[in-house]
Amino acid sequence: MDVHGTVAEGFEPVGEAFAANFALRGERGAAVAVYRDGHRVVDLWAGTRDVDGTADSAPWGRGTAQIVRSATKGVAAAVLLLLHQRGELDLDAPVGTYWPEFKASGKERTLVRDLLAHRAGVPVLDRPLTPEQAADPVLGAEAVAAQAPAWEPGTDHGYHAQTYSWLTGELVRRITGRSIGEWIAREVAGPVGADLWVGLPAGESGRVGRVGQVEPPRTATGLRTRPKRSVAEAYADPESLTRRAFAAITPLPDENDPAYRAAVLPASNGIATADGLARFYAALIGEVDGGTRLFTPRTTELARTEHSAGPDRVLVAPTRFGLGPMLHSPASPLLGPGSFGHPGRGGALGFADPDSAVAFAYVTNGFHSNVTADPRAQALVHAVRASLA
Repeated sequence: MDVHGTVAEGFEPVGEAFAANFALRGERGAAVAVYRDGHRVVDLWAGTRDVDGTADSAPWGRGTAQIVRSATKGVAAAVLLLLHQRGELDLDAPVGTYWPEFKASGKERTLVRDLLAHRAGVPVLDRPLTPEQAADPVLGAEAVAAQAPAWEPGTDHGYHAQTYSWLTGELVRRITGRSIGEWIAREVAGPVGADLWVGLPAGESGRVGRVGQVEPPRTATGLRTRPKRSVAEAYADPESLTRRAFAAITPLPDENDPAYRAAVLPASNGIATADGLARFYAALIGEVDGGTRLFTPRTTELARTEHSAGPDRVLVAPTRFGLGPMLHSPASPLLGPGSFGHPGRGGALGFADPDSAVAFAYVTNGFHSNVTADPRAQALVHAVRASLA
């Protein structure tokens, strides 16, 4: 497998791990990018643009973008934190202050910070939405506003796998009058110069490859953590919160459908290049290429300060969340204790580590069955850690 791109001196272990993902872990097409102190130090890509491609298929190029699934949640959370930073959103206010219809069915005292930290208690919908309904932001917002919580909001946490789309998206719409996808394009991706979209413009569709489910070879090696009861086992139980949370959209959307890619679902359908996602995280913790910075140091601390920890009612394993981002934990290992970011189910990963001034992103077109600790992503993170050491 020919690996393309550049690696700065000292980060050669990342290039070696990236090549090993193709040789040992069943990678089809992927890219990895790393920034340190706001400057790109790793920018690699290899394989085919489409997961089902052959040797004659279009190769993955530097500008190839892919859907990153739940890694989108880190971007969605950053929007709300930026609105707070600008004085437009009070984290300690009830959600109903901005969204009156949300004050129903026992959710009256749900705070904005509860929503961000997966403590709102509404990871499921009693009446799941079809993919077509889910793409309608009004229907999605109405459904989650009417939903009774599965636990008293603010008292526990559980991963809001799909409903995070309408929770975050509707708050942004109520405050700004714009969709969260439009806000990201104008206030985040544009100023930072990041190839990153929630709601893919038609003109960018030619850059996006086909994704699909793949399984690694039986001999594949990597870093993996399994809880006592796996998410897969909980997902197999149709009555579990796990199954119902992921089934809030039923049937699951076709991620290669242009209509799905064009929808604005900030919990699940962001599309990015590895460089775009890493560049976004680099801008949260410092100036990128001597220019734009998105978060103030205080907002960075808000993002990475623990707000939820312990057994996750949906993901089963113990998880840790800041105000939106996932934090470093055995279930979702990042670079170090102060890292914050978000994985995408079965592959993608993006995060920032303020302590080392590192931002990282990995995107792939082949999704594995794991939820958080993908062995390919973890091999790359391990290589970044070794490079810093």
